[in-house]
Amino acid sequence: MSAFTDYFMNMQERSGAQGCIHSCPELVECIRQAGFLPLLESGIRGYSAESLMAEECRFTQFDDGSWEWPLWNWKGSAVREGECVYGKFFAGKAGFISREWWPHFCNWRRSRHARPEEGSIEELILATLREHGSMVARELRAACDFTGKNMRSRFDAYVGRLQMATYIVTEDFVYPVDKHGREYGFGWSLLTTPERLMGQDGCSCEPAPQESYRLMAGHLAQLLPSATAKQIDRLLK
Repeated sequence: MSAFTDYFMNMQERSGAQGCIHSCPELVECIRQAGFLPLLESGIRGYSAESLMAEECRFTQFDDGSWEWPLWNWKGSAVREGECVYGKFFAGKAGFISREWWPHFCNWRRSRHARPEEGSIEELILATLREHGSMVARELRAACDFTGKNMRSRFDAYVGRLQMATYIVTEDFVYPVDKHGREYGFGWSLLTTPERLMGQDGCSCEPAPQESYRLMAGHLAQLLPSATAKQIDRLLK
């Protein structure tokens, strides 16, 4: 049984259990052990990166309106480590998937989501992203001519579906800089394709998609002993 499973079981038994993640390296190790780790609330109590943060590392709002959130800063570093992939993978919500499990996740999800049709908006977005290698989300939106009123939300919906289908991932985060050279805000996603980030071999595996699903569901059932089959299926479908 992994350290993650031990901690998760404690979270189920005791509300307010002290978090086990105090640093970015510990977050990366937790992702490696868990394989699949939603960033925020997942529908399974205690099963998210935020729930696993030590108390001093959780979101803090200060009186002057500023805030501190180590997890938000660490997520970019975790992706740059090269041991995981980040994107909106879990019912449209963001999270991490380890390099080990990504080929199976990719194999399963792409069997459920058809490759974007030629001439479709999804195909245009992917072709534009592949041409440039990686792009900040707002630059990709402009390059695809989603610049009119209410176009941002429409574009974000297309990108979200492409992330759920494992065709787009987040490579890093880019932050604006103030006049003092300090980064601020929540940052912008730097998007790319998983093939560019991890290579073709890192996005494919030999088993049939249904076998990949069986392996992932079995892993999560062991990892999350109190989770129901329905909850696990919702994470993976």
